[in-house]
Amino acid sequence: MKQKVVIKVAMCSPQKSRVKAMKIAATSYGVEAVALKGDDKDQIEVIGEGIDTIELAKSLRKYVGRADVVSVGPFKEENKKETEEEKKDVVVPIGYYGYTCPPYNYAPLPCYYDEPSCSIM
Repeated sequence: MKQKVVIKVAMCSPQKSRVKAMKIAATSYGVEAVALKGDDKDQIEVIGEGIDTIELAKSLRKYVGRADVVSVGPFKEENKKETEEEKKDVVVPIGYYGYTCPPYNYAPLPCYYDEPSCSIM
C-alpha cells in the first residue's frame, strides 16, 4: 500500500538545499515520487511503498539541516482538476536524478589450450 510522508526541512540557501533534499529523498528506498509543498516550498512530500521515514529524516538532517516529520499516512489518489497552485508544485520521478550504466559486452577470451602443453604425453 502506498504511503505519503511530509517532512519539513529548514533550508539555509533555498535553491541549493532544495536540490540536495530532493536528491536525497529521490534516492531513498521505496520512493516513487517527490514533490515540494508548502508556502515557502520548505516541505518535501514523498510518495511510495515501504518508505523508512526515520532513515529519510536522519539523512535530511545530516546533509541538509533540521528536518521534522509533519505527517505520515496512506496515499489517496484524488481525481480533481489541477488548479494554478498544483501546477506550480514540482514532481520529480525517481529516474530523474538516477542514471543507468550502459551494458558492457566483453569479448570472449581466446583459448590457448588446443594443444597439450606437456611434452611427455
